[in-house]
Amino acid sequence: MKRVLLVISLCLAVTTAFAQKRAVSEAERISKDPKPDFNEARTLIKGALGNSETQNDAKTWYVAAKVEDMQFSLESTKLILGQQPNEPVMYEALSNSFPYFMKAYELDQLPNEKGKVKPKYTKNIKSTLAANHVYYLNGGAYYFEKQEYKKACDYFDQYLEIANLPFFAGERVAERDSNYMISQFYACVSATQVNDGHFAVKYLERAKDAPYRQCDVYQYLCYEYEQIKDTTNLVKTLKEGLTIFPDSSYFLLNLISIYVAENENEKAIELLNTAITRDAANGLLYQTLGSVYERGKDYGQAEINFKKQVELEPENPLALSNIGRIYYNQGVNKISEANLISDTKLYNEEKAVAKEFFQKALPYFEKARQKEPDEMEYMIALRGIYYNLDMGKEFDEIDAEMSK
Repeated sequence: MKRVLLVISLCLAVTTAFAQKRAVSEAERISKDPKPDFNEARTLIKGALGNSETQNDAKTWYVAAKVEDMQFSLESTKLILGQQPNEPVMYEALSNSFPYFMKAYELDQLPNEKGKVKPKYTKNIKSTLAANHVYYLNGGAYYFEKQEYKKACDYFDQYLEIANLPFFAGERVAERDSNYMISQFYACVSATQVNDGHFAVKYLERAKDAPYRQCDVYQYLCYEYEQIKDTTNLVKTLKEGLTIFPDSSYFLLNLISIYVAENENEKAIELLNTAITRDAANGLLYQTLGSVYERGKDYGQAEINFKKQVELEPENPLALSNIGRIYYNQGVNKISEANLISDTKLYNEEKAVAKEFFQKALPYFEKARQKEPDEMEYMIALRGIYYNLDMGKEFDEIDAEMSK
């Protein structure tokens, strides 16, 4: 009885294997029909791909690839004939074919029962991938225009994968030509639109050493590191960008901003002075440098740099108020120091010094307020100045206006 069951089991296994091989052949036949039913062919080949008797056969995967490639070819031929293809169907079939071809190639390199490698499909796989190569770039462009950025990224990526295949080394397909550079760059751009910083970083890091639009790639990479709050890699990338593109203000200014935010004043001052030597007419650089010195309580250097900005931008209310603030705050500090002195003579001397600072601050805040009459910061400063300079009439006017 056991022997009978064994024979039946073996027969079933042989029958199943034969059925799956026949399904592969039938799928291949259907794909070559004048009016092929690709859905039926896919159903047949899907069963064979999942069956232990046929899933390790290179032919199974090659036929799966050819089913997709035949549908792609059917649609792409319409382009050649000046007809409108079904582009989503065309590009989906193209994309589907690639992993099937690669699995077929992998299995085609395995030795046979005699230990020899005799590939049957490799030549056709190479020729098909080479012929279809540019269409992966076209597919990426198609989905990029549709704003389906994840799909676009996948197609650009497949273009790059094919170019990087070892068996294409030294051939035209592997050239780092304009198409390769465009695919690599737009894979990055597409990745940045997926709203996944870590995903985007992977593509940007891969492309950052390529000579095509390298400065843009570095800027995208800095942005993504900032979004995922990876300050270590952000600083590293900004420094690299600054080395490669020393004339670009992007890397310099963003690196300065980080040093300023992290209170690394010496590094910020060094970079700001570097920036000023390159762009001495940039008032914002003097403003930033003045602010760094102000924060370090070096009011003399802060004053020098704020004044330089006013020389460049005499009508800029912010620049005017920066100098006014330097004088105003020193006046307030002197008043605080004076209030701690019991000696009347010394007290009056300190009060006189304080008034000198308020007197210096006055014209800057008055001019700033002329430019921006409703700016509360300027009004508050002027009220304090009027009070400390005993300018009762002006104090009452601005106090009344602020109370409205």
